[in-house]
Amino acid sequence: MTLWGGRFASGPSELLRRFNDSFAFDRELFDADVRGSVAWARALADANALTAEECAAIVEGLEALAAPGADDDFEDIHSYVEAKLRERVGALAGKLHTGRSRNDQVATDLKLWLKEACNEALQSIDAVSKSLVRRAVEEVATPMPGYTHLKQAEPITFGHWCLAYVEMLARDAARLADAARRNDECPLGSGALSGTPIAIDREALAKSLGFARATANSLDSVSDRDFAAEYLFAAAMLLSHLSRLAEDLIFFTSDEVAFAELPDAMATGSSRMPQKKNPDVLELVRGHAGRAIGELTGLLALLKGLPLAYDKDLQLDKEPLFRTRLTLAAALPALAALLDGLQLDRARMRDAASRDLLLATTLTDAIAANGVPFREAHELVGNAMRDRTPLQSLAEKHGVTFSVDEALAKRSAKGGTSPLRVKEAAEARA
Repeated sequence: MTLWGGRFASGPSELLRRFNDSFAFDRELFDADVRGSVAWARALADANALTAEECAAIVEGLEALAAPGADDDFEDIHSYVEAKLRERVGALAGKLHTGRSRNDQVATDLKLWLKEACNEALQSIDAVSKSLVRRAVEEVATPMPGYTHLKQAEPITFGHWCLAYVEMLARDAARLADAARRNDECPLGSGALSGTPIAIDREALAKSLGFARATANSLDSVSDRDFAAEYLFAAAMLLSHLSRLAEDLIFFTSDEVAFAELPDAMATGSSRMPQKKNPDVLELVRGHAGRAIGELTGLLALLKGLPLAYDKDLQLDKEPLFRTRLTLAAALPALAALLDGLQLDRARMRDAASRDLLLATTLTDAIAANGVPFREAHELVGNAMRDRTPLQSLAEKHGVTFSVDEALAKRSAKGGTSPLRVKEAAEARA
């Protein structure tokens, strides 16, 4: 069934159908399409374009529709819904599209779908954040090396490391929530491009679908895909943060570092090497971050030169969104489970954090606090490191003490790694 055959003397060729049809992927919008169609039927009845009886029959028919099966073959999800509705209510199904276009229909479907995708992602982000906060509470005073340039720098606590990613995830959640708020407006009633000729109360229609308001301009409404781009940006940024977390954990669980061990349930083995315990979950997160950046770039490139209003290029906006949602739905719970089961070697972490390499700055600060200008203290400690002189001898010469616990305790300014500050920060996020 096509929705546009009257102007044509013959039907579409198989070549056209293979290239043009979107049903293979936009069937994902079935629930949103039915929901939008129910709301549209009721709005038509309110505008006296349908009788109460016609509206009731159409709504009952729509709500009884089953999702597409594997053998169904249609141009798109809209033609599927209308064809299946026609099987139930006959020619009356043709009245449902009065004053509506597939242009405002698909824009509405996609926004409904994206609202759900954002809410789903926010819940999954919250689960990962809670896993990190739980670990932070447990490890407020667990020393470990902190790194810059992947070189040992200064001691931090594992709890502080956890909370750094909690901050990133909080920004990711805020971006998604902000995008959802900004795009919380309903395109339905915009028609093909110029607005519907039916006296629809578009504000009431928007509210009935859970939107905050109706869109303000019909030309923009049917061609706007900002929400899609913002969702992909937020997802790419989120996965970039998760990729950094994954890279850290790959490093921490390496045989050379061995600060932690992956839980058996969230690691894989080798078909050849029996000793292997591989961080496949973490590597896949890292890989998916790259693909998410590509999805965003592809959509922006698609959008950048489109004239107003709707263009068929916009059919290609959906698959990146569907793939990204599936990725987040799999990756975020897997990471939460991995973090919950991560086993730390606290003694090894403390030992590594107590080396001269990590405490050089602490000793420099202690000597400076004893009256030596910081730049002179910096050179003294630097010379000792260059000459491989144990820092303890330099500390004794200047009458100062230093240790990993002192180093951590002194980082007590807001945002610092002292156990007291980490405990406060973790409790604030709990």
